[in-house]
Amino acid sequence: MKKILFLMIGFLSGAIALAQSDDESAAPRVKTGDGILQGINASGIYIFKGIPFAQPPVNDLRWKEPQPVKHWDGVRKADHFGPRPMQLPLFSDMNFRSDSASEDCLYLNVWTPAKSDKEMLPVLVYFYGGGLMAGDASEYRYDGESMARRGIVAITVNYRLSVFGFLAHPELTKESPHHASGNYGFLDQFAALVWVNQNIKAFGGDPKKVTIAGESAGSFSVSALMASPLTKSMIMGAIGESGSLVGLQPTASLSDAEKDGISFGVSLGANSLAALRALPASQILKATASTGFGRFPVCIDGYFFPKSPLVIYASGEEAKVPLLAGWNSEEGNWHFILGGNQPTKDNYVKAIQKMYGDRADEGLKAYNVTSDADVESVATDLASDLFTGFSTWRWTDLQTQMGDSRVYRYYYEHPRPATRQSQKTPPPKGAVHSSEIEYALGNLPTNSVFDWQADDYEVSAILQTYFANFIKSGDPNGLGVPDWPANTRDKKVEVMHINVNSIAEPDKTRERYLFLEQTAKK
Repeated sequence: MKKILFLMIGFLSGAIALAQSDDESAAPRVKTGDGILQGINASGIYIFKGIPFAQPPVNDLRWKEPQPVKHWDGVRKADHFGPRPMQLPLFSDMNFRSDSASEDCLYLNVWTPAKSDKEMLPVLVYFYGGGLMAGDASEYRYDGESMARRGIVAITVNYRLSVFGFLAHPELTKESPHHASGNYGFLDQFAALVWVNQNIKAFGGDPKKVTIAGESAGSFSVSALMASPLTKSMIMGAIGESGSLVGLQPTASLSDAEKDGISFGVSLGANSLAALRALPASQILKATASTGFGRFPVCIDGYFFPKSPLVIYASGEEAKVPLLAGWNSEEGNWHFILGGNQPTKDNYVKAIQKMYGDRADEGLKAYNVTSDADVESVATDLASDLFTGFSTWRWTDLQTQMGDSRVYRYYYEHPRPATRQSQKTPPPKGAVHSSEIEYALGNLPTNSVFDWQADDYEVSAILQTYFANFIKSGDPNGLGVPDWPANTRDKKVEVMHINVNSIAEPDKTRERYLFLEQTAKK
């Protein structure tokens, strides 16, 4: 009887219901604004999987902004991941725990160490990578348990991808109450933040201490959420790993994105929005593999983005929050610059001349090689910058100059070890794209592909401590890690080089990014 009374009190208050139960190993229950959830007790960390934060975007809701969840009666089990978004099998390193892919994909997952709703813990909301075309909140490398054990309520979020997340069309614009279309994936992320704001207190989190984070397309998303007037007031801090939307390619206009949408529909024999919505999701997805339709642009839709994100940042209109962001030492490879040619100085010079034409001399000065021995390293730097380095640099630079907030910039250098399956294959010389994720989130043990060594766990402890400190206070510094100076408008830029021996050093690369900025499309 005593236990039942405690459960009733928990439901009424919105607290984690089993916090005061006699049975600490029992499944926790939480009352959200949409209904009661029953999660999992993982040795003291409460896990709630597959929580709906919006209605399924199917049928007439396909290509509409996410709609509020309908209230459910009784107890909803939250013990398994919801379906992942519709996507093609593009990336071999994605290991999903979700059972299937579906248009019905708008679910999030919560890991919390809190035993009541009184704890007001800091909150991490993490967005997966995958080029806005693939990915899932169930991936092992994004698991939130390790962060939860550091006193953080960790959340991973699904959002619509590719054609389902970013198709614009004039009929969609016409039916929208905001006269906008496209960017549905970002609107999903916005809806998730609204859910967090309204419900995270029931899980022991503080809605006023929300840090958003992500890698690659997730980092791209973080930069988008900081720029949008819809979301910027919901954010206390931001973490970006390798990428932003203020890079070398401009954001599309709504009219251009609508033309792409019309062309895509015509390619499927669907000359109207109704015809497009009548098509099976599998047929639409298959068509995205065709040449020219693999990607759907982020656009200035007039709602999520009232103007160009670059203009928003350059005008200082983005979220004025602390930003921790950086990129890896081998985001790209020298082969991206030289193709199949040998890494000689002559071949490198020819490649730069082909890429930059009458600005080649400036390029050769910014990315200088003095001998054949320099080519692989310098060409790798250029390839990495073209892929994610420049866009992340520009984001941190604009936030430093216009954001009136602290910016912590990193350069991640630690290469992953050899794989367990093929010790004959030498590991990369640098840190390749996405290789820092398991380190940053404390999830090395979830990845059995690599033969992790003591150095890897040491680097993970450093990087995760930086992340956890930042999530808690907006400052990565604390006991047990090297001092990381903040960059502000009035200080010289310093970069934290993260490796076994991490150290902050003055930035020595600005000139090459200024060159890329001059060549960027406006």
